[in-house]
Amino acid sequence: MVGSGAFAKKHLDGLARVKDAQVISIHGRTADSTKAVAEKYGIPHWTTDFDEAVAQPGVEAVILTSPTQVHAEQAIKCMRAGKHVEIEIPISDSLADAEKILAVQKETGLIAMGGHTRRFNPSHQFVHNKIKAGELKLLHFVVQSFFFRRTNMNAEGKPRSWTDHLLWHHACHTVDMFHYQTGQTASEVSAMQGPMHPELKIAMDMSIQMKVASGAVCTLALSFNNNGPLGTWFRYICDNGTYIARYDELVDGQDRPVDVSKVDVSMDGIELQDREFIAAIQQKREPNASVAQVLPAMRVLDRLEKSLR
Repeated sequence: MVGSGAFAKKHLDGLARVKDAQVISIHGRTADSTKAVAEKYGIPHWTTDFDEAVAQPGVEAVILTSPTQVHAEQAIKCMRAGKHVEIEIPISDSLADAEKILAVQKETGLIAMGGHTRRFNPSHQFVHNKIKAGELKLLHFVVQSFFFRRTNMNAEGKPRSWTDHLLWHHACHTVDMFHYQTGQTASEVSAMQGPMHPELKIAMDMSIQMKVASGAVCTLALSFNNNGPLGTWFRYICDNGTYIARYDELVDGQDRPVDVSKVDVSMDGIELQDREFIAAIQQKREPNASVAQVLPAMRVLDRLEKSLR
């Protein structure tokens, strides 16, 4: 496990329920926090040296929950060392780096997967299964991704060593889900952003619109200025019903809960994501959310970024 922060812990919680997974090393930026996480989860080896962690005897695969800015470099290092790699979303903060990751994956034949958790949340799986069965057709995908982050703090309220990004991180979830649920790549895209934060140098508010060939449209609003309920809500407006996904939970258009407990073996989307990574390694197959499959989303983010300049 690369990273010892909030998201690394989510993965470790999920992996603890996967009998075929054993975490034998964890790498973190600071010794005290990395050691504490290793002790909490019973991980036998910890280090602040990335290469040392990857080189530990028995390591077959690596999960990267490190800052976005080092994802590409670390993912390529892992594959060059003969390790399969799962890269938390986004796999990079530029199209060029994403393409480099894919090139090395093709060269090595190893598994490289993006951490696109929304593909695995039972709520989104429920809708996806209905679309695949022909029971639903998506007409309008309306998404709100709202946070209150006017300082560089992480989900645990601790200072971040890197800067988060509305477009390359939070919009990436929605762009990929729009592609995944429609089975098409956005052909028309547009974006607007609000003022830049004077210290963080990022836009704190953003609006994105997309359309695919079938005619389905997506409206995405993002903000780091929202001093209210936090998180991302996905509204599926379809020809035969409306559904609202809130992470692993789902309600219909009248806010009535939809039972998604039987959709998969767990209600934890991150655990299900890690199960897919491990199963793909064992079965020697391409995983759902492989780097190749998520690259179209990275291409759209690149188009959106260029339109904002």
